[in-house]
Amino acid sequence: MHETASYLFSRLVTTALIILGSMLLLFALSAIVPGDPASSLLGPQASPEFARQFIQQMGLDQPLHIRLWRFFANLLTGNLGVDVVSGHSVVSILAAVIPYTIVLTFTAIGLAVIIGVPLGIFAATHRGSVADNILAFVSVTMIAVPSFVIAIALLLVFSIWLDWLPVLGAGRVDDLWDQARRLILPTVALSLGWIGFIARLVRTSMLEVMGENYIRTARAYGLSERLITYKYALKNACIPTIAILGLGIGRLLGGAVLVEIVFARPGLGQLVLNAITTRNYPVLQGAVFVIVVLFVLTNLVVDLSYSAIDPRIRRDVERAGAPK
Repeated sequence: MHETASYLFSRLVTTALIILGSMLLLFALSAIVPGDPASSLLGPQASPEFARQFIQQMGLDQPLHIRLWRFFANLLTGNLGVDVVSGHSVVSILAAVIPYTIVLTFTAIGLAVIIGVPLGIFAATHRGSVADNILAFVSVTMIAVPSFVIAIALLLVFSIWLDWLPVLGAGRVDDLWDQARRLILPTVALSLGWIGFIARLVRTSMLEVMGENYIRTARAYGLSERLITYKYALKNACIPTIAILGLGIGRLLGGAVLVEIVFARPGLGQLVLNAITTRNYPVLQGAVFVIVVLFVLTNLVVDLSYSAIDPRIRRDVERAGAPK
């Protein structure tokens, strides 16, 4: 119990420090970026008086330390500010687009696991075969190609040339079938690289586990190869895969931003792009804050799940007396 509490505390402290450091870096970058946000948002025709009022409304005329204090005070109270363009609260804007990004991200990681794990098992149980070599080549190729390049290729082939699937957008709110069809290509584009990565990871882990003494003992007792593979070897071979899922979901969140832009889907991608081009600081800071929180919380859940499966992780942290 003490080990579990110590590990949980260490991970919570690490999570809080990552969020704090990320937002501090974001604030610093926003402060040192050259240019005038008033000109970007209001245009060159805006009068100096109107631009000055706009700067005051955004709080950019205040000293840096006061802006920093207000920035973190607002974060702690859940006040992410107001969109200077629409006048709506940043929280309401984020609440409207976050579900699209979350659905795309977790659909992609689910597809990657569903396809990647069986492919890895097949490659491990057919080591050195023609199929194994083909899977290795295809997997490495999928890993090497960026998701936004795959997205553009899928868009050209299946939406423009073949006209099998809708091109852009997320579909009508009242039509689940239309939404599902428009989710297919972005999900495939986002998941292909991770299908290849998970397949290679599972294959490597399976081959390592299959050489362990307890597997040889199970074979000596005459247990079937199928039982050994799926009951004894697969559980331990999947531990590294579980550990990498936290990183995978975080990377997929970043990839989803680019894929959403390619397919013109509503989500954090379009929101961040528009906020950057217009220098809409409240929306940009709020969107990045949400992305960072989703990333670190996902990693926290995966770390805790990993430590539950392999208690040695908790013991190592306990011995070190510091966050992992």
